[in-house]
Amino acid sequence: MSNNTSTKKLLNSLGTFIALVAIWGLFFSLGNRAIGSAEGIESIVQQTVVIGIAAIGMTFIIISAGIDLSIGSAIALCSVVGAKLAVAGADPFVTVSVTLISGLLIGLFIGLLVVRAKLIPFITTLGTLLILRGLALALANSQPINAQDSNWLRFWLNSLPDDMKFLIIPPGGWLMIALALIATGVLRFTVFGRHVFAVGSNENTARLCGVAVDRTKLFVYMIGGAFAALSGLMLVSYQGQGDPTGATGYELDIIAAVVIGGASLNGGIGSIFGSLIGALIITVIRTGCTLNGISESTTRIITGAIIVTAVAIDRLRQRSN
Repeated sequence: MSNNTSTKKLLNSLGTFIALVAIWGLFFSLGNRAIGSAEGIESIVQQTVVIGIAAIGMTFIIISAGIDLSIGSAIALCSVVGAKLAVAGADPFVTVSVTLISGLLIGLFIGLLVVRAKLIPFITTLGTLLILRGLALALANSQPINAQDSNWLRFWLNSLPDDMKFLIIPPGGWLMIALALIATGVLRFTVFGRHVFAVGSNENTARLCGVAVDRTKLFVYMIGGAFAALSGLMLVSYQGQGDPTGATGYELDIIAAVVIGGASLNGGIGSIFGSLIGALIITVIRTGCTLNGISESTTRIITGAIIVTAVAIDRLRQRSN
């Protein structure tokens, strides 16, 4: 039984990766070869890191059968926190620590509403979406905070200088991969990771088996908040500013990346690297369409169609089980 499950997971991962290669190859063959150049790959990674890091946290949430529609606002708020500290000359360690704590508190707040107040995650995070966006606007006085001069922060997603071309992709891309490896280890090889899958598969059964369901859910949302905070710092690195109106609509891209990567919205199924591949697919589609002169409207239609297809495949998979 476990061998069949492992085989299915492997096929799901390979299927998503094959889809990525096929989409990349399609745009490459359309005539504009820039998508396969070193600069094109670097640009794709730069655009993927913000969504990809947040998708790692969202994977924990969706596997546990939760959802967080406020993650885009959380990224914006944390980008403002990080930018303000960096501009004020705070030590990098302090800046990162305070931003991470901000993300953890956001996750704790959402988790308490879901666990203690017993509110539905969809409605809860729809409300916190507005709350966090309002806090970001208030903290930044409704103006972007310029952090172009913060070299250590810009370093992560700046274009690689000639003496660092050996890295192939910006340091932020390697950070995303390292975080993905750590998160995969937590999900697959720790008791907490098994509890996350158990809660998402069947909450009542998990509770009967002695799983601390409420605590697991609380930690899951805090993990999501921490990764949103890191994503906010990467957004500052990429854009050079903390923007209270930034990351608008990112929640849809992040959730879509996780679903395209093979996670089930019903919980209990998902993988970190599948989510990263999903994030890459979204970025490759947008970059490929732009490079080949495809209109924004058509790009949105293509992206939406892929998301609907991914959800449909998920439903078919649930029925087959």
